Amino acid sequence: MTLRIARAALLAVPAAELVLAVALLSGAPLPVPVVVAAEGLVAAVFTLEAVTFVRLFRDERRRGAGRRAAARGVARRLVPEPVRRFIGFEALSMASLALWAARRRDGVPPGAVAVPYARGQFSTVLLLLFATVVEGTAVELMLQGGSVPWAVHLVMLALHVYSVVFLLAFGAACATQPHVVSDRELRVRYGVFFDLRVPRELISSVRRASGYGESGMVTVKDGRLGVAVSSQTNVVVELAEPVVAVRPFGHRAEVRVIRFFADDPAAALAALRPPVSGPAPGTGRKPVRDAARPDPAIP
Repeated sequence: MTLRIARAALLAVPAAELVLAVALLSGAPLPVPVVVAAEGLVAAVFTLEAVTFVRLFRDERRRGAGRRAAARGVARRLVPEPVRRFIGFEALSMASLALWAARRRDGVPPGAVAVPYARGQFSTVLLLLFATVVEGTAVELMLQGGSVPWAVHLVMLALHVYSVVFLLAFGAACATQPHVVSDRELRVRYGVFFDLRVPRELISSVRRASGYGESGMVTVKDGRLGVAVSSQTNVVVELAEPVVAVRPFGHRAEVRVIRFFADDPAAALAALRPPVSGPAPGTGRKPVRDAARPDPAIP
């Protein structure tokens, strides 16, 4: 019960503290008892979090975990998985900006084939960036036209700068982390938000099939996974056995059909095509496909 309360407070209190700070900096008149009560509540929550952390840390240590392993275990138990994943997405997205500036790709080993997908949403990202900059400029002009405290200017400026940086990081993550086809696996990704590894031996067929109107970035329905770009997919991979896909915020599902988008679907199909054995010297026979894999359905 205490752990459940601590997790709920960890989500609610920072947002309430931010609202209170903005109100105080903007000069809004707040009764002293309200401020004292709010700060007392925050102090109580921090105390609860500290006590819960120590108790969980001791439990992990009694189970034989080292200090670092115990701290990671406490973080997993105390911080909800969606929050941990969101923080991880933020950090990895910012790291993608550095990769993009260095013109490097992540997770493409030697001999593997990178299958980009970022070009399909390039215009959308540019449009969102333009709209965000225009909106930020318009809001700043409106605030300057009225008697608005400087704290509100700073908060709105910070929000718009963060939005611009987030969009740049999002585009960089998609550009630097393409799908990957290697001798061992197919790796289907969407920036830092989704990563699914499928062993090559589980792939029973691949085909090109355009799909439009996908309902989300990563969706699962009736064992069919969709990893869409601008609501589109154009490559379908069918599996002999199901694999477990972990969606961006931790939901898990078994899938047997994978639909994803590639900037060049023909190149993706060529990379996924099983090896072809050539004709024996002097026989003139046509090449035959490896019998260990079914012939992919390619229109």
